[in-house]
Amino acid sequence: MDLLSLHFMQRALLAALLSGVISPAIGNWIVQRRLSLLGDGLGHVAIAGVGLAFLTGTAPLPLAIAVCIAGALAVELLRQRGRATGDVGLAVLFYGGLASGVLMAGLAGQGAGALSQFLFGSLTTVNRTDLWVILGLAVVVLVPAVGLAPQLFAVCSDEEFARVLGLRVRTLNLLIVALAAVTVTVSMRTVGLLLVSAMMVIPVATSENLVVGYRSALALAMGLGAVIAVGGTAASYYLDTASGATIVVLAIVVFLLSRPLNRLRHIAISAITDEEPHIIAEGHPHAVDGHAVAIQHEDHVDYLHDGHRHVPHEDHFDEH
Repeated sequence: MDLLSLHFMQRALLAALLSGVISPAIGNWIVQRRLSLLGDGLGHVAIAGVGLAFLTGTAPLPLAIAVCIAGALAVELLRQRGRATGDVGLAVLFYGGLASGVLMAGLAGQGAGALSQFLFGSLTTVNRTDLWVILGLAVVVLVPAVGLAPQLFAVCSDEEFARVLGLRVRTLNLLIVALAAVTVTVSMRTVGLLLVSAMMVIPVATSENLVVGYRSALALAMGLGAVIAVGGTAASYYLDTASGATIVVLAIVVFLLSRPLNRLRHIAISAITDEEPHIIAEGHPHAVDGHAVAIQHEDHVDYLHDGHRHVPHEDHFDEH
C-alpha cells in the first residue's frame, strides 16, 4: 500500500518535514554558541510541562511551550548575570525538569508510561489540528532564525564585538534560547523530547563538514533536516520501527558519510593552495566596506565576513 494514500501518514510526513526544517534552523545558532546539549535540557523541562498538563487536565503542548520557554529564559538570565555557568544551568534543566514531570504525571494518576509518546515521538497520532499548530509555530521559529541570521551569527561568534556594533546581545541571546524551547516542544510529537537535540545538532554538524560559510551551512542544514526527517518517517513505516529513533539513526548515518567527504574537500583545497600561492595584500579587502568585522584577540585580529573568518598570516590571509 502506498503510504501517501494514508491520511495519517500524509500528516506524519508533513509534521516531520516542518520539524526537520526548524530543528537545524535554530540548532545552527545553538551549535555556534557551543551549547549543543541545550536541546536535551529543554526537552527535560518540556517533560515538566507535559506532567503539569496531566495534573491540571489541560492540553500538553501549550503548557509544555510555556514551561520550556520560562526554564530556558531563567537559565540564560542566570548565565548572563554570572550566577550559573552553562553546565550548571543545563544540569538544572536535565534533572529538575525530568523529575518534576514524572512526579506530576504520577500525581495525576498517569504514571511514567503516559509520557512515552512525548519522550520518543508519535508521528502517526498527529491530527489536523496538531498539524496547523506545528505549522504556525514553525513560522514563529523560522522567521527570526533565518531573517536575523547576520545578527545572530555576530552574537554567536563574538559577543563583545557584537556589543561594540550596537547589537542587543542580551535580547538576541534570549531570543535564541526561547526559539530553541519552541522548537523542542514542537518536535515532541515527531522525534520526541529525548531525541530532538539530535535533529538540532547532527544536520548542522553534517553541513559544516560539506560547506564553508554560515549562510550555506544554514541552508544545507535545513535541507538535510527536511530530507532526513521525511526519509526517516517513510523508512519507519516500511520497517515498522519507531519514527523518532529511525529519523535520528538516519541522521547519524548521513553525518558519518559526510566525514570522508569532508576529508576529500580538505585534500582538494590543500592541493589547490599548494599549487597557487596566496595573494599578497596590504590589508583585508572587506575590513572597511561595512560588510566585515575586525575581531581583536590577544595577539592578532580576525576579519569576519559572510560566515568566513580570515586570519592575517605574514603576507596573506588564512581561512579558519
